[in-house]
Amino acid sequence: MSGAITAVRTNAREHRASILVSALSSAFGVSLLSATGVLATYIAQDRVGEHGSVKLALSIVAGVFFVIAVYVGAIVTTNTFATIVAGRTRTIALLRLIGSSSRAQRRAVAGEGFVVGVVGAVAGAIIGITLTIVAVRAFVAVGTLPDLAYPLLEPVNLVPVVVVVLTTWLASWVGSRRVLSVTPIQAIGAAQEPTRDELRRKPVRNALAFGMVGFGAVLLAGGIVIGLVSPLGVLVGLVGGILSFTGIVLAAHLFMPSVLRGVGRLFGRSAPARLAAANAVRNPERSTRTTIGLVIGVTLITMFVVAASSYQRMILIAQQSNPELFQGVDSVIAVTTVVFSVLIGFSAVIAAIGVVNNLSLSVLQRTRELGLLRALGFSARQVRALILSESAQLTIAAVLAGLVLGVIYGWAGAQSLLGSLPGGAGFVLPVVPWQLLAIAAVVAAGLAIVASVAPTRRATGVSPVAALAID
Repeated sequence: MSGAITAVRTNAREHRASILVSALSSAFGVSLLSATGVLATYIAQDRVGEHGSVKLALSIVAGVFFVIAVYVGAIVTTNTFATIVAGRTRTIALLRLIGSSSRAQRRAVAGEGFVVGVVGAVAGAIIGITLTIVAVRAFVAVGTLPDLAYPLLEPVNLVPVVVVVLTTWLASWVGSRRVLSVTPIQAIGAAQEPTRDELRRKPVRNALAFGMVGFGAVLLAGGIVIGLVSPLGVLVGLVGGILSFTGIVLAAHLFMPSVLRGVGRLFGRSAPARLAAANAVRNPERSTRTTIGLVIGVTLITMFVVAASSYQRMILIAQQSNPELFQGVDSVIAVTTVVFSVLIGFSAVIAAIGVVNNLSLSVLQRTRELGLLRALGFSARQVRALILSESAQLTIAAVLAGLVLGVIYGWAGAQSLLGSLPGGAGFVLPVVPWQLLAIAAVVAAGLAIVASVAPTRRATGVSPVAALAID
């Protein structure tokens, strides 16, 4: 364990984002559980609390959102550790050359993940409890919430801490699986990531990915149907959503590079633009890792925005059909809208950290490659244009994919949760607030571009000769 702690300190720059993601996931979970207790206490003294479906729905929502937060944090952490390991390939190969085993190296990386999870989870729990107490006191002070005995410090708040530590450790173990394929000979040669043909020759992984997408889609549809008679349908839909999205992430290397290349052709026939389009296919794992980070962010934001809008419409339809039964529901909608807004913010921050970190690491790890381009005649301006073109094609492809997935998952979540409300409208078309989504898309584009500026400046600031000497 002391070795893992030392490694984390030595590679603090690489692990900064992972620690922050773990802290946010833990803070999110602790805040969510505390907020659930506050909402339960609040609706218990309100007439709408007499309606069992509303109370059950709110309890289920809390659990669903916590699972989503942990799942997203795990994917971002896995992506980050996979990027870190890709950058350490030659170092790991050198250690293999002098006698270290691949399993020992993987245990070392996983040990770093465990330390990252502990540090982040404990810090996040402290932050989450503090923010919840401050928020509740503030809402009581301004009259948004009545002054009641809200449960804020409960033993259940330790659950997110344990879960985040375990998922971060597991994510680092999964993300470091490439260590097993690093050979000692790579220490004396150029360490290359798998080609597109090599990735396609993985029938087990590819079959598993498509199987998860198919089975997940069936469960997602089943959750919507079950949701017409019980809010428990959202639990089935949650499993379906996680399975299908995981399958999409696993299979992304099969289709995302081609999409990126197609988008890249829209940027003209200049040397930087053509090279950027070709790089997407030449380095499928690298391009997929960076793109999926942004897909996750856009999907999450879109999902919560669509879910919140659809949720509000379905509640209002039920209220219009049964005004007596749903008297006082407006205040609950207002409070849950605030909760949804916080969820959108948390999700955006977690995903943004993943995007910035993966883009930054990806560019910095290509210092030698960029130095070779400079030695072959590329100017610093052309190198910057190359990175900008790659960021632009990444953004367009990721935003389009994220919007589609987010609308589907957001609508399915709201439909499976509230389709059984008395007086509800049954099936309701997705409510898509395009203005908010357009803002999210613009922010995502700006984030992807800004994230590549600083590392690109550092990489091009190194002379071609010095860059070629970097491992």
